[in-house]
Amino acid sequence: MRLGIFILVIAYVLSQFYRAFLAVLTPFLGADLGAMPEDLALSSGLWFMTFAAMQVPVGAALDAIGPRRTAAWLLGVAGGGGALLFALAQAPWHLHVAMILIGIGCSPVLMASYYIFGRTYSAAVFATLAGAIIGFGTLGNLAGAWPLAFAAETFGWRQTVGALAVVTVLVALALARFVQDPPPVESGTGGKGSLLDLLKIPALWLILPLMAVNYVPAAAMRGLWAGPFLGDVYGADARGIGLVTLAMALAMVAGSFAYGPLDRVFGTRKWVVLVGNLLGGACMMALWAWPTVGLWQATALLAGIGLFGSSFPMIMAHGRSFFPPHLLGRGVTLMNLFGIGGVGVLQTVSGRVFRAAPATTPEAPYQAIFLMFGLLLLAGCAIYLFSRDRTD
Repeated sequence: MRLGIFILVIAYVLSQFYRAFLAVLTPFLGADLGAMPEDLALSSGLWFMTFAAMQVPVGAALDAIGPRRTAAWLLGVAGGGGALLFALAQAPWHLHVAMILIGIGCSPVLMASYYIFGRTYSAAVFATLAGAIIGFGTLGNLAGAWPLAFAAETFGWRQTVGALAVVTVLVALALARFVQDPPPVESGTGGKGSLLDLLKIPALWLILPLMAVNYVPAAAMRGLWAGPFLGDVYGADARGIGLVTLAMALAMVAGSFAYGPLDRVFGTRKWVVLVGNLLGGACMMALWAWPTVGLWQATALLAGIGLFGSSFPMIMAHGRSFFPPHLLGRGVTLMNLFGIGGVGVLQTVSGRVFRAAPATTPEAPYQAIFLMFGLLLLAGCAIYLFSRDRTD
């Protein structure tokens, strides 16, 4: 079981890499394929929306056939195939199709881990384990920063992504070999149930709105808008962008580990999540108010957005505390649908906001995006304020 979880962590490293690598490849894709920032916003948004849409069938598959086959087949066939198509792309629409396939491939990896945690370990340590796997997996964010920029400049971006396609297939084969499915669970309903049963739980309705927006600023900035923003406003090149996004990625790793045990330290999940997201919203609004404050200061604000925006596992643990055991797979994937779906929708919307904003100054279109992200996060916090706290 431990070796299987280790392989799932490696698979999640790939998932984190694929959701974040477009920011660093922006200069190469623009030069070779004519891909503009709004094209890459659509590609990134399609990854997240596809990932989110897949959570419904993935949840059913986890409860029905288990995590081993679900994760291995999707990652190997769709993930590996999508990465290969990306490496061979000749036009921006090829990137869109490739990112859809990669989104399908990555969709079961984290939830397969959470399913095993929920079925195998004490509920009291779920948030810590959930945060740990995201913390380790976020090393993919690190690989998708300066190391990716270095590899793309040294070996070529096509060769680099092609090699990653091979790695993706090899990891999928390891999942098929080493992941072990937990024993099946029965309930008073014979183990049956649906998403509708989960949506009848009133407590979830005050958690889901924040779940839909909490990851948006960190994912959107790290995965897409940091690159064009730093290039257009501060004149940063690929390596400079890689170094700044590396700092943001490190902050996201630290945040994932830091959030995990705080529910046991303070005896609350709700207030840990709420305070953290309010601080993240403050960083986002500061970047909107002072986008030209300076490269070091902008880097610090981006790192703050990454640090405080890593509350995903704690919100997941808060929601999971209301799920019946036989609906665990569908429950965690429902939460993930909102968390990743929100990023996908708002990534796509952000591209339209960028085009529509008057470009009176280089930073003006980015300010419109920053304001949208910041206000949505604060609105999610306002709703979450009325949620019911629960710890295990």
